Amino acid sequence: MDNESGPCSTQLIDGDGDFNVVGIDHFMKEVKLAECGLSYAVVSIMGPQSSGKSTLLNHLFSTNFREMDAFRGRSQTTKGIWLARCVGIEPCTLVMDLEGTDGRERGEDDTTFEKQSALFALAVSDIVLINMWCHDIGREQAANKPLLKTVFQVMMRLFSPRKTTLMFVIRDKTRTPLENLEPILRQDIQKIWDSVPKPQVHKETPLSEFFNVEVVALSSFEEKEEQFKEQVACLRQRFFHSIAPGGLAGDRRAVVPASGFSFSGQQIWKVIKENKDLDLPAHKVMVATVRCEEIANERFSSFAENKEWCEIEEAAQSGAIPGFGKTLSSIFDSCLSEYDAEATYFDEGVRSAKRKNLEEKLLHRVQPTFQSILGHLRSGTLDKFKDAFDKALSSGEGFSSAAYGCTQSLMSIFDEGCADAVIQQAKWDTSKVREKLVQDIEIHIASVRGIKLSELTARYEAKLNDALLGPVDALLDSASDDTWPAIRKLLRRETQGAVSGLSSELSSFDMDEKTRDIMLAKLEDYARGVVESKAKEEAGRVLFRMKDRFTTMFSHDSDSMPRVWSGQDDIKAITKVARSASLKLLSVMAAIRLDDEADDIESTLSLALVDGTSSSTNNSLTISDPLASSTWEKVPSSKTLLSPLQCKSLWRQFKAETEYTIGQAIAAQEAGKRGNNWLPPPWAIVAILVLGFNELMTLLRNPLYFALLFVIFLVSKALWVQLDIPNEFRHGALPGLLSVSSRLVPTVMNLLRKLAEEGEVAATGDSQRNTSLPPISYQSEVEMSSTASSRVTSAEHGTEYSSSSKYD
Repeated sequence: MDNESGPCSTQLIDGDGDFNVVGIDHFMKEVKLAECGLSYAVVSIMGPQSSGKSTLLNHLFSTNFREMDAFRGRSQTTKGIWLARCVGIEPCTLVMDLEGTDGRERGEDDTTFEKQSALFALAVSDIVLINMWCHDIGREQAANKPLLKTVFQVMMRLFSPRKTTLMFVIRDKTRTPLENLEPILRQDIQKIWDSVPKPQVHKETPLSEFFNVEVVALSSFEEKEEQFKEQVACLRQRFFHSIAPGGLAGDRRAVVPASGFSFSGQQIWKVIKENKDLDLPAHKVMVATVRCEEIANERFSSFAENKEWCEIEEAAQSGAIPGFGKTLSSIFDSCLSEYDAEATYFDEGVRSAKRKNLEEKLLHRVQPTFQSILGHLRSGTLDKFKDAFDKALSSGEGFSSAAYGCTQSLMSIFDEGCADAVIQQAKWDTSKVREKLVQDIEIHIASVRGIKLSELTARYEAKLNDALLGPVDALLDSASDDTWPAIRKLLRRETQGAVSGLSSELSSFDMDEKTRDIMLAKLEDYARGVVESKAKEEAGRVLFRMKDRFTTMFSHDSDSMPRVWSGQDDIKAITKVARSASLKLLSVMAAIRLDDEADDIESTLSLALVDGTSSSTNNSLTISDPLASSTWEKVPSSKTLLSPLQCKSLWRQFKAETEYTIGQAIAAQEAGKRGNNWLPPPWAIVAILVLGFNELMTLLRNPLYFALLFVIFLVSKALWVQLDIPNEFRHGALPGLLSVSSRLVPTVMNLLRKLAEEGEVAATGDSQRNTSLPPISYQSEVEMSSTASSRVTSAEHGTEYSSSSKYD
């Protein structure tokens, strides 16, 4: 429902005295009461049953409380306490309609609820309307005098007294002027006040210190309705801005914020309900309990709002605060002293208990900040330790001495910080935080130790890598009888140096002998592993290395010069030497020999692959293959790089891939031999002379044939020189024939062109010497010049033709 468009109400306390928690929470959300803060007022009304209380409130505040139907008889209409929000009045005003007193439904003896509800109304209300009939003024019971007396007494002892406005509304005013009725009513109220027992401090306190008494009179609603409404409208104006200074509301020092109205009402009603022995007046303990609780809450709130504390609390979020314990102890002392001053007249047992509760609440409030400061101290000390520890290590100080010295100095600083942060009133133990710091420091030291040891180990492992990998690779590549002894010597020397250096540096870590020996043994194992891994790596490339070594030794002479195969070279012997060198490499790479133990791998390989090759055909049925095994004799499998079967397979592949090189060498040698011997064998020469005797005699008898044969010889000799026949046939017969055939025709043409040029030059010389030739015409001279030019041009450019002339 809209707060301004219509009323909103709920039953706050039912007729059985049960507080309607759900209803009040819903009501507060409906009217948005929590948004009002302290800007709200509470008005309540009490009086006899069926005295028109609900009717007055509905007209005065535009509420919708249920009214009695006069036509059905006079009976109880309002049960318990109802709460509604006034419409059209600022600030927000809440109205409580109390169940009427002196009703026949509850009976004459059951007045407990009436007194409880009246006390509740006085406790939570700023303004209390007391509805009474005009003709009841002067009567003892009808005017609620006993009820007022009891309420005043309990109000003084149970709650913190605050100034409340009591507005007596005289209904159905008669002809008696209000000026005459008001003094009588005030006298009756003063008598009730004077008769109420009071604490010593309030013995002489006048009624006006706690109550503002107002008296108004209204005409009869039934007989003078219009006049009643006009008077109510005028009275309504007095409730606007009632909480402003000079307003209708009384003292508001104890007013709770609007958001806590529900909880405050619940607690007040709970105290009233649980006070079973309080038959109004209440006894001393209840008064002390409620009041001391109020004072303690006020002191706690005052502490929570303390500017110095708020600054400390905010600053504690970012770091430790020097003098924290001393400052908080002073604030606590001030807060507890104020509590003692205000609660001095209350029951000592209750006062002490509430003081202890207040102290516990204050400490509980401060403890998170205290723990935060300890956390900052711990983290700050840990950070300082890390910096100091790193600097100490960087300066060259030993690890153990640096860790011990930094731990002692920083823990001393932490202890001083804890002593400075401890509050005097608290008995808090900081040992757990200290233990946590020690644990964090130990964890950091262990972490740094692990990192430093890892770096140290990695550095020496890197040194071993640099010292072993290159030399081991070179030694394995050389593959001689001294390879593994040299590797063992290298490994022993480098390992001893690394172990000695690491052992010296480990002395600063203050570790036990067993751990130290384990680390040194791991370094030795690592060095050995470097060699073994390198050997395994090279074993995987053994075939390539074997072929490379074979090629190097086979294709180069003893001076490392490329070998030119001649007829004097013994290819078979050279091949055997090269294969023996490759076999040596295979035997070296077959197993890891770091333990200086003898083996017969090389002899086995030599017997099976070199020496036994020639006789393998004849003895294959009688002698078993020594390489038909997966392990070497006297060599454990963990040290085996190449098994006998693998060696046999590699050797077979090696021989297959080097056969081509050997074949090329043999072919080159045969070609060289053929190139150096062009004459036919002697028997061929004899056969030619015998079989060609007749043809030879014919040539001798006929000189023309001999001359022709001489010309053919000259031409053949010229072609022999021009074609460079010996050089062409140096690489074999077929390549020589192909090369000669491709060059034969161009060479013949070139010879003919040269002969023609020589003939032309001779003819030109004869014509110049002939002076008896007849004169020629100009045209003939031109033709001759053209012919000569053509010849000269042909001679210069090497053409194979000449210009024709009739003089040729």
